Amino acid sequence: MSAAKDYQDPPPTPLIDVEEFTQWSFYRAVIAEFVATLLFLYILVLTVIGSSKLSDTESHCGGVGVLGIAWAVGGMIFVLVYCTAGISGGHINPAVTFGLLLARKISLIRAVLYIMAQCLGAICGCGLAKSFQKGYYVRYKGGANMLSDEYSIGTGLAAEIIGTFVLVYTVFSATDPKRNARDSHVPVLAPLPIGFAVFMVHLATIPITGTGINPARSIGAAVIYNEAEAWDHHWIFWVGPFIGAAIAAIYHQVIIRAGAVKALGSFRSSSAV
Repeated sequence: MSAAKDYQDPPPTPLIDVEEFTQWSFYRAVIAEFVATLLFLYILVLTVIGSSKLSDTESHCGGVGVLGIAWAVGGMIFVLVYCTAGISGGHINPAVTFGLLLARKISLIRAVLYIMAQCLGAICGCGLAKSFQKGYYVRYKGGANMLSDEYSIGTGLAAEIIGTFVLVYTVFSATDPKRNARDSHVPVLAPLPIGFAVFMVHLATIPITGTGINPARSIGAAVIYNEAEAWDHHWIFWVGPFIGAAIAAIYHQVIIRAGAVKALGSFRSSSAV
């Protein structure tokens, strides 16, 4: 007699679910993604500008530096995911949304609206930051993602792919219903590992690309700064995160959760009947 499962996977979300347009919770979730991404870019850009300003003045502390920026970004993601997880899932990143779409955790309609809201929120957040410190915003290039001169395009692309893989894989692991049931005796707050993943990826990749791993973050800064150098390798900050998110989704669903093995076992059982 086999033991009963102590968890239950939700069924795959329909790819097209037009009923979502009739639900207030859907529009509330889209608004939450817009506001969260706006706040995220506002804090991120002002932190980068403030750090650069203090470093240039050669003050005693020299600004918060890479470590401080990474803490600010990771901490803000922790706060925003905690605040919005129960409303929209707390994506705040088109790459996360894309990964969850591939895993059939959300519908295509929701994914498209989320990505639009995230990008618009990022643009508004950068615009708000610029309105507060316009002179410094232009001087310090608006916190826009750019490939450092010391690194090749391949290195920058790889950094974005691997960094986004770390983030999206962490999202899948932190929200896995099987893991939550198995480790229910260990009260781990899901936003915490997600924030730490963002923090550690920033430490590793700020010197290479300024750390994108979030296409909304990259396009928001590029649109408001709007200089040629911000657009030179902008495609890296879309292609890299989307590839990284796709790899993370496939790895978690097929390898970690053994999706292919389960499907094959179910097929064999049906054939034997």
